[in-house]
Amino acid sequence: MTDDDAARTKHELTRWRNAVFVLFFVSGLGLASWVSRIPTVRDGLQLRTDEVGLLIFGLSAGSVIGLVAATWLLAFFGARRAMVLAVTISALGLVTVGAAASLWGSFPLAFAGLALVGFGMGSLDVMMNVEGAAVERELGVTLMPLLHACFSLGTVAGALLGATAATIGLAVGWHLGLIAALSLVAAAAAARFVPRRSSLGDTPEGAAQNTAPRPNWRERMRTNLAVWRDPSILLIGVIVLGMTFAEGSASDWLALAVVDGHGQSDATGALVFGVFVSAMTVGRVLGGPVLDRFGRVPVLRTCSILGVAGLLLVILAPATWLLVVGTVLWGLGASLGFPVGMSAAADDTRNAAARVSAVAMIGYFAFLVGPPVLGLIGEHWGILNALYVIVLLMALAGLAAPAARERAKANRAG
Repeated sequence: MTDDDAARTKHELTRWRNAVFVLFFVSGLGLASWVSRIPTVRDGLQLRTDEVGLLIFGLSAGSVIGLVAATWLLAFFGARRAMVLAVTISALGLVTVGAAASLWGSFPLAFAGLALVGFGMGSLDVMMNVEGAAVERELGVTLMPLLHACFSLGTVAGALLGATAATIGLAVGWHLGLIAALSLVAAAAAARFVPRRSSLGDTPEGAAQNTAPRPNWRERMRTNLAVWRDPSILLIGVIVLGMTFAEGSASDWLALAVVDGHGQSDATGALVFGVFVSAMTVGRVLGGPVLDRFGRVPVLRTCSILGVAGLLLVILAPATWLLVVGTVLWGLGASLGFPVGMSAAADDTRNAAARVSAVAMIGYFAFLVGPPVLGLIGEHWGILNALYVIVLLMALAGLAAPAARERAKANRAG
């Protein structure tokens, strides 16, 4: 692999692309493996429901810290070592959680383990999105939606493996330990095919460590922090905030809205949520060609319109079939906001990591704040009325769509 300005062969680009696919899959696998064993961990630690919520807060807090630290890690270690380090920290956290639940029954140790998992996954999230945006830029095709679909595939695999482990009675310590080992081996193998780039603090191939030109990491940090003064980043953040809020709120509240708001059964609520997840996956798989054909701004505006229409149907639908149609439109509308936001943030290659980190933090803010805000509104005015908050945010995301307009693409794949 070569440095930033050297041409890469088609074979090198393919290996780079596949490596990023692996990293997205590994991230989804690790997250779903933990989620699938929450009931077992709860029983092992003998926790109440509110204590489970406090335990999960460790994951959220660690993720936010990891997002902030990602820029520093990239600046100090370079992309290859930083990504392997992030997966190593996450794997260590999984092992700690498993041991805390299976061997020691220690809540503080499990909390610390989840904080490590969150830190590793949060920092890896920024790094792999930076790499995904870079490789799609060099290939000249839109890859980010498909990369995020690969993350979803990893979550499906993690959920299935977790269900299998629970069915056969495999101790959560062994299960999470095996997942941690598999994730670390896969990430280390994939990172070998990520090119070294001096803009991320790497030493170019063939250069001596003590003679290679490498910008001072403190100077890079000062430059990276300056992205928060860029209005375009804040507008891209509005896009990601609205779309991510719509995505995360469906995970937390859609099934409950179907049951409590429309008087449907628990089974129907679960089925409607399955429809939403399926629509999201389809939107991300098909999103790349659609974005290449029509461009980011028209697609994001269309997604905003679809999302708003779908949400209004979900809120107001007088019949179940209209509720399902609304859910499909909601899922399609929310599917491309986050991946397109990552691509747009990384268009400026000089400080792509800092820009992606800033936008990702805004998106994660929606995941953290969304559930309690909608819960508070829903408690007083009903869960269906609370969904009007998402309608407003998706409309704002559509208005901010021009901020994601493509810069000139350099197709270097030929």
